[in-house]
Order: sequence, then C-alpha cells, then structure tokens
Amino acid sequence: MADDLKLNCLAIGSLPYKNIEDAMTVVRKDFKSIPFWPQLPKINKNEDMIVQFLENMPSFFSDEKSEKTYLETESDKFFNDIEQFFCDYEEIITDINSDIIEKYAINYSLSFPEFIKIIKETKPAYAKGQIVGPFTLATTLVDKTGKCAIYDETLREIIVKTLTIKALWQIKRIKCANQNTIPIIFIDEPSVTQLGTSAFITISQEEVISMLKEISDLIKANGAMSAIHCCGKCDWIIPIKAGVDIINLDAYAYAQNFSLFNNYLTEYFKQGRKIAWGVIPTLNADLLEKADLDKMVKVFEKAVKYLTEKGIDEKIIIDNSLITPSCGAGSLSENLALKAMDLTKQLSVSLKERYKI
Repeated sequence: MADDLKLNCLAIGSLPYKNIEDAMTVVRKDFKSIPFWPQLPKINKNEDMIVQFLENMPSFFSDEKSEKTYLETESDKFFNDIEQFFCDYEEIITDINSDIIEKYAINYSLSFPEFIKIIKETKPAYAKGQIVGPFTLATTLVDKTGKCAIYDETLREIIVKTLTIKALWQIKRIKCANQNTIPIIFIDEPSVTQLGTSAFITISQEEVISMLKEISDLIKANGAMSAIHCCGKCDWIIPIKAGVDIINLDAYAYAQNFSLFNNYLTEYFKQGRKIAWGVIPTLNADLLEKADLDKMVKVFEKAVKYLTEKGIDEKIIIDNSLITPSCGAGSLSENLALKAMDLTKQLSVSLKERYKI
C-alpha cells in the first residue's frame, strides 16, 4: 500500500449541513487529498446511514400507512426477487463494469454526484466512500414478527451481498470519474460492539468475521481499499481477522482498549495495514468545544504510546497511521462540525511536520 496515506486525514460519514453546497465546501477545503462522500441526514431521511443502502434490496418493504419497514420472506414475489438477485450478484462480482450493477445504484444520495464531481475535477490519489456494516444492518432490520434479520440465514446473505454490490457500485463510479483514484470503502459497524451481549449471544464471532470478510475481499479484489469504522469498545480481533486494510477507532476514548490487542497488531502492521486514529471527539460536544490542536496532538501521542509500551515500534505505527474524527459529525451543530473537520486537517498537518513526513 502506498506511503502517501501516512498521517493523512479522512472524515467519517455524516455532516449536519442543510444544504449540499456547505457540505461540499468542507470536503474541498479540509480533505483535498482524500475527498469523502458526506451523508446529510438533516436534508433528507434518505441520507440516513441505514436507509441509504436499502434501495432495491430484495425482501425489503416499506409500509406507507404504518411508516414501518420490514423484511418479507414468504411471498412469491420474495422468491422470484431473490432468484434474480443472486443471478445479478454473480454477474456483478464477475465483472464490476456490467450494466446490471446500475440496477442497484445509490440514487437516494443528494451529495454523491457532487462527490464524483470533485473527483473528476481534482483527480485525487484516494477518495472515500462507505456502506453500513452487515452486522449493523442485519441487527437493525426485522421481519414482520419483529425478528432480527441476523437470525435468518437467507436474509443475512441478502444483506451481505446487497452491501457488497453497493460498495462495488461506488468503486465503479469513482474509477469512472478518475481511473487513477483509489477508492477507500469504509464499512461502518457501530453495532458490532453489541456482539457477545445477551441480545446477540447466539451469534458467533466467526459468523460476523465471515460477513465482513466477504465484503472486504471483494472490495480489495476490485482495486479499492477496505476499512472498518467502529466508534465503541470493539473486539478488534474481528476487523483484523476480516482482513481489512484500515481499522478506524475512537482513539479519544478507546485507544487503551485497542492496545490490548497488541499481539495481533504487530503482524497487522507488518502487512502494511493501517490504523485510522479517531482523535477528534465528535461524539461529545462538550469535549469538542474545549478541544484545540495541542490537546489533540497529546491524544494522538498517548494513543501511540499505548502501543509502543507493548513493544510495537513507533516508526511502523506512524508509517501506517491516518487521522480522523472519532465518528460522524451529523449530530453536531454546524459550527462544531466545522471545528471538528478543521481540527482533523490541522492535526494531520501538524503531525506530518512533527514526524518529518
């Protein structure tokens, strides 16, 4: 993997802006090296990280009268739909440029076309897209009885394959905008922190790893990099074993917990895989209000120190580090979100100077 990612900055998902122009101005200003596709849930509910990826997913239904969504598994339409879906899936993963992939396009997003415009104009080395994670989606969606999709093998397979297609569609679009831009596709998995709790006690770690690995492997097979974002206390063995290129964590809150997996991380770094440190505290408005560049530098250095104290060489950590906010900024005020984005960029610049990159 290229050294030009070293201590570069990325953003995570959502922004709170109510018009696209303001959002894309932030993307252009703070994330020139790696522009990102922002989700804008305050403009439209279809910008929500769950809803955005449900379009044309077989078995998914929305009841307009009750305003409820659910998964149908018993109708004739369902069986016809999934038969065609699996045929489409095989064609798409065989050839990402197949026209059939457009059947599963992400038409809900207002900002995606503007994101593609930036790539066409600026021709960046990298560009960031995202999908919701399969565990998060499969534990959010339910059938008519209220049972989570994660417990239905067919529904789980449909979710994994739908999200794979959504990721491949983004890769195709980014590559069409500029063939030399490398897509970085984040798999956003906030709910994976619940694995092992009483709510999901029967779901094994291996099952979740398998879901993530299937998506990650196909992202990488099509010329992109895969990443997992989790903003809680995750079992970090899961993304490591899933084989993703980048792990993104809330380093403000969970860097010490992350360091407990040092035995796995040594080999992870040797393979050139990377950590995106979520240093800027977007999950806590009070902390963000008080944050400044000096404090953020200290947070980063403390996070790195947790690993060096476990015997991991500082240089290999720095060489494979990126800088991000701890999570999306969609729930913040516009002023605080802008502060978070600006601080992310400033921290990246400051650390590059500090480590002579």
